[in-house]
Amino acid sequence: MERAAGNGGYKGSRTDEDRLLLLMKTGDMEAFRRLYELTAKGIYSYALSILQQPQDAEEVMQDTYLTAWRQAARYETEGKPMAWLLTIARNLCYMRLRRQKDHPCVSYEELEQEEPGELCSRIELVPEKQMLLDALTALGEDERKIVLLHDAGNMKHREIAQLLGIPLSTVLSKYRRALKRLQRLMDGEGAF
Repeated sequence: MERAAGNGGYKGSRTDEDRLLLLMKTGDMEAFRRLYELTAKGIYSYALSILQQPQDAEEVMQDTYLTAWRQAARYETEGKPMAWLLTIARNLCYMRLRRQKDHPCVSYEELEQEEPGELCSRIELVPEKQMLLDALTALGEDERKIVLLHDAGNMKHREIAQLLGIPLSTVLSKYRRALKRLQRLMDGEGAF
């Protein structure tokens, strides 16, 4: 492994990272330190892109390496060591997002506790509130959650994907499908 000029870290390859993870299985602390030097910037950047808070990203990055150290024996070499680390980081980010109590958006549980009139009043430009409420109950649970979190809770699709632990593409397709179904139901083309 070569020392990278200027940044004090190591310049490595996937093969180096893979080898270091395999050495960590034997309890090699030097391999752990070198893996950290090689990958910490990428793990931090990834966590920051999800969490949007530097302190949270720093904590997730540290937890990622602690988890990697504890679970090194489970690592199977497939030539994708960074993918393994990023999977750990992603899972920790999503767990953190679920735990955050000070999340500024309305949760699905909070929306469920509201009176139907209050819920529908949060969705603007819909005069037929009872019809909308009936249409919402005709949706599947996942579709209803996504629509309510987006339209009544003012959450972005990406935030919903993170909160529910499902891919963004799934959230987008379920949202579009739900809106089409709601439109058909509101137009009287379907039964409630």
